[in-house]
Order: sequence, then structure tokens, then C-alpha cells
Amino acid sequence: MSYQSALRPGLFAGKTVIVTGGGSGIGRCAAHELAALGAHVVLVGRTASKLEAVQAEIVEDGGQASTAVLDIRVEEDVKRVVGEIIAAHGPVRGLLNNAGGQYPAPLVMLNQKGWETVIRTNLTGGFLMAREVFLQSMSRNGGGAIVNIVADMFGGMPGMGHSGAARAGMVNFTETAAVEWACAGVRVNAVAPGWIASSGLDSYTDPGVKAMIPKLRQAVPLKRLAEEAEVSSVVTFLLSEAAAYVTGVCLRVDGGSTLNTRTLPLPDHKNSKPYQGFHRAVRPKILDEQG
Repeated sequence: MSYQSALRPGLFAGKTVIVTGGGSGIGRCAAHELAALGAHVVLVGRTASKLEAVQAEIVEDGGQASTAVLDIRVEEDVKRVVGEIIAAHGPVRGLLNNAGGQYPAPLVMLNQKGWETVIRTNLTGGFLMAREVFLQSMSRNGGGAIVNIVADMFGGMPGMGHSGAARAGMVNFTETAAVEWACAGVRVNAVAPGWIASSGLDSYTDPGVKAMIPKLRQAVPLKRLAEEAEVSSVVTFLLSEAAAYVTGVCLRVDGGSTLNTRTLPLPDHKNSKPYQGFHRAVRPKILDEQG
């Protein structure tokens, strides 16, 4: 099988696209779709083995991919690696700022180190990547498109206030960059996934969180979690020429969960059919173990 993209074949042919956090989850899926559409995908992350595994998958499927090990929170390293990518692969036409991370904790349990670590990962790192790609490539070579992955932090993010603050900051950064960089032909947008049936769900070890995950669908009007491909399809559209007049927006991919006022019960149903374009998708074990 190959990736079943809704976009036309060859849409990204000859274009270099960087995907941070490309070793797993949404990043891995989006990298596969971009490569299937002709892009040379540069997978960026901190763990070489994870990046190399995804690179091997893409090459096996007939696509092009390379890897770059990088901690996006280190400014000098970001400058250097972005320069190396441009030197090796030419102008960068697309950037997916997907790398991020957080852990569950109430605000009163967060110390300064934990707060700042998540802010640096989910906000500062994305800013550094976007700034360097803009300065070193997009502002000089005919523009491009940037997509920042944020989260469902609308109305607050109880239990993950550090991540919510960072993601909200990234939305504001997206809006600011969309205005400041438009004159260079650069579009900047954000995508806010809701609850995704991704490998990241299996990383939570807290018993309370693990017990809650299979119940998440109950708060979604579409009554299910999203597939990774359903986020990737929005990302690839925003990175593509089809979205040439779309900038500064944050698109929610959440099944309507942020619209639920919780004043009325949501009827249970199975009428929302998922888009399963990713041929290498792996269902999180926790959904089968407890769902």
C-alpha cells in the first residue's frame, strides 16, 4: 500500500519541507504524506534512531527523506542545522513545527524548571525554527509556508497549564508572523488537534490519566478520536499552494469538542467515519486495552 492522500500527486515535487518531531505521531504521519506527494522531507528531532526508522519507511515507500538530529530549544544549534539543511537540499519551502512535549500536572505542582522546560519546547523552539527558516531561506528565496501544531487549549488547559500557556503563545506568534512575513511571500498558520489516536497516548503512565483516555470520546460530538491522517491532511493543505490566500489562522481538528457547552448531553453514535489515509498508522494500545 501507499499513502492515500486527498491531494493531487506531485503537489510538493521538488520542494524541501522540514518536519520537527518527525520521529513519531502526527509528525511521522505528515512526513509520510508530504513525501508521498513528492516533497523531500527533512525529519528533525532529538533521537536519531526514531528519525532513521521513519526515514527508512519513507524510502521503502518510494519517497525522499533525510534526518537532522537537533534540540530545537538551543538557538545556536538551530541556526547551524537550518543552514546545513539549506546547503544540502536547497531552499526550504515548508516547515511543520510539530515538535513538542508536556506532562500532566496541576499548576500548584509545577516548579519553575518544569514550567520553563515545557515553554521552551512548545513555544521557544517553534519560534527559533520559524525565525531561522524565514531568515535563511524563505525571505530570500521566494517565500514558503509554515504550520505550527498547537493544542486544544481554548478556554484553558487544566492539568497542563504549562503546555496551554505555550500553545496559546504559539497561536499569537502565528498571527504576528503572518502579518510581519507576508511581504516576503510567507504564510504562517496553526493547527490545533483535539484528541488524536496517536502513539503519544501510550506514553502516559499515570493511572488516572490512563483510565481517562478511553473515555475522551464521550466529550466529542463526533464520538471518536481523530486519526493522525485527519490532522496531516489539514497540515498538507495549509502547506500547499491551494492555501495561497490562507494565513494567520488556527484550524481546529477536534471533532467539535471545543464547541460542546456541556449543558446538553451528547447522544452516542457511530456515524462519523474516520479518514484513514495513513497506511502505516499504528493504533494506540491503550485504546484497545481499556476501550
